Amino acid sequence: MRSVSLFSGGKDSFLSAMIALEQGYEIEYGITIIPEEYSMMFHYPNAENSRHAASLLGIKIKYIREEEFEDYLGSLENLALVTGAIASDYQKTRIEKNCYKNNVIVYSPLWRLDQEMVINELLLRNIRAMIVSVSAEGFTQNDLGKEINNEYLPHLKDLHKKYGINIAGEGGEYESFVFGLSNKTVLPERKHMVWRNSGGYLIFE
Repeated sequence: MRSVSLFSGGKDSFLSAMIALEQGYEIEYGITIIPEEYSMMFHYPNAENSRHAASLLGIKIKYIREEEFEDYLGSLENLALVTGAIASDYQKTRIEKNCYKNNVIVYSPLWRLDQEMVINELLLRNIRAMIVSVSAEGFTQNDLGKEINNEYLPHLKDLHKKYGINIAGEGGEYESFVFGLSNKTVLPERKHMVWRNSGGYLIFE
């Protein structure tokens, strides 16, 4: 099926696009939404660099501002939209409402999966993602830039037990950026930290 992928550069949209390709979806391109800094809907840190993560899957990217997103869906009639939604009813409902109005099929392969299973799937597929934003109790500046791997997973589990965070960050506790797939990597030349009160993010250059 001809499709486009809602692609932020984060682990969930990357994994969903990868699964869609395996399931026979023909992804013509990825859509990256450029949101406001504290968007309730879309991934903010390094969205403009999503093309580098997408290159690991051979996907080209189109950039759209958040306020243009709903109108843009009208141009996708008879296509499928691949999303990385896991547990956010707010995000999924808003996207589906506008897609169905425009005859756009929504495919969300990670929807309602156990969140630890999602992380394990990343590790099994050698998808390399780093933490680029944190905004929940228990996270510190030291978490920024950490790779989500077998060494880091126990820390996420510990934060889940202590503070109730979602292990996959689906509650907005953290955001990620995919920088590698197996032996292929796309790493920023420079990065700097923005930290305010109890949360912050990394910006790539």
